[in-house]
Amino acid sequence: MSATSDSGGAVDCSGSCAAPSTSVRPVLSRHLAWLQWITLGWMTLECAGSLFAAARAHSVALLTFGSDSLIELLSAAVVLLQFLPRFPLKKTHAGRAAAVLLYALAGAVVGIALLTYHTPVESSPLGIAITALALVAMPVLAGLKRRQARVLNNRALAADATQSATCAYLAGITLAGLLTYTVWRITWVDTVAALAAVPILIVEGRRTWRGQGCGCCE
Repeated sequence: MSATSDSGGAVDCSGSCAAPSTSVRPVLSRHLAWLQWITLGWMTLECAGSLFAAARAHSVALLTFGSDSLIELLSAAVVLLQFLPRFPLKKTHAGRAAAVLLYALAGAVVGIALLTYHTPVESSPLGIAITALALVAMPVLAGLKRRQARVLNNRALAADATQSATCAYLAGITLAGLLTYTVWRITWVDTVAALAAVPILIVEGRRTWRGQGCGCCE
């Protein structure tokens, strides 16, 4: 493109007069959107149901599981928020905040488990149902997220997949404790199930702090 100067000569504006290029933001695919909205819906129900069941049954293991579900809910939300224009939250800061919450949760579980060691626990059919469903659903979600993380080379989604897998592990531990108490009425099994989740929370917190997911984006 050229422009005419006062002297009648042509001035080349192909470089200086061109509109500045804008950076291209990542596009949220329909598959990823559905995957994360399903996660948000399920984790909301899982968190509310397990915390309600924990209060009814006085179960520290269910309290741990429900609290981890809340962190997983926040993690899924962060994956969606990174696609919004001009959102101020950086993925690094969000990941480290989630890591701090996991460390705090691990410490809180130890404290609550020791303080409520002699508190009578009750059977929880609702807790058994929720953890059984999570044990089936979360590995499927984790696998789908890993696949999308490889396609998109998205570290936040890879970390979210790891947290979904961790949720399945916690569901298995919690379910084992609930079933053991229901069948054999072993009073200390709920405390053991809660404490067994602490190493998983610490490992997950360390990986989240370092920005590590399932290794598919390295």
